[in-house]
Amino acid sequence: MTANHQEVFLQNLALQNETYKYRLPSRHDAGKFIQSLINFLFPISQDCTQSDTRTDIKAAYEGIRMKLDCLITPLAPQLERSKEEILDDIFNEIPGIYYKLLGDAKSITDNDPASVSIEEVISVYPGFMAIATYRFAHCFAKKGIPLIPRMLTEFAHSQTGIDIHPNAVIGDAFFIDHGTGIVIGETTNIGNNVKVYQGVTLGATHVSKSMALKKRHPTIEDNVVIYANSTILGGETVIGHDSIIGGNAWIVRSVPPYSMVYHQSKVEVRPHTVV
Repeated sequence: MTANHQEVFLQNLALQNETYKYRLPSRHDAGKFIQSLINFLFPISQDCTQSDTRTDIKAAYEGIRMKLDCLITPLAPQLERSKEEILDDIFNEIPGIYYKLLGDAKSITDNDPASVSIEEVISVYPGFMAIATYRFAHCFAKKGIPLIPRMLTEFAHSQTGIDIHPNAVIGDAFFIDHGTGIVIGETTNIGNNVKVYQGVTLGATHVSKSMALKKRHPTIEDNVVIYANSTILGGETVIGHDSIIGGNAWIVRSVPPYSMVYHQSKVEVRPHTVV
């Protein structure tokens, strides 16, 4: 590239930078924020450099609010209400989300025989981190905050391998075990006491921009267990309550309550003849 071409490129880049329609919050700051919020609500772990664990909880709470205020500020022109009103609404809902997360953590602890304690689940389990991040991102999305909800869930996705869209609707006592490779699409609706294992996809039957405003992802009713690597697709697909979906199943139509669905494969074991 010649010096003249570089100069033209830099001029065009400068013009583009000046004419961006929106100034966006930092992805890095979004990740730091959600981690700070989870750590504030569940101060189980401690950094090695932290010598004094005493905290003024009201000041810390206000600090969390200031961080969210900072994240929202670049998006203020896109908000339908005042930033202060939205922040008030969000922080009024945090206590309810906190108790819902305790229910999620208890569900994981009660259902995973490998778990030692609820503290271990909260501090270590990727499923809990993904669920916690989703619940806050879902709250922010409901309050009309653009972009940030997706930033939060993509941060959790990068940390855990679990991809939950913030607009999905998920009930109480949600249990994710292992979690790697789970995908939960935007219009998915999940009931209470649902258990999902690694590699599960709750997706759409096909991808088309014309479907953006339609329900494209399945509904999972209460008390359903979905085992590893199962795929459930389609906005009209309903998995009836108290059903069990076995591993590697492929489902594109509804299943009645109390069903057991499984993929049947044939594995043969026979003696090996040594010659």
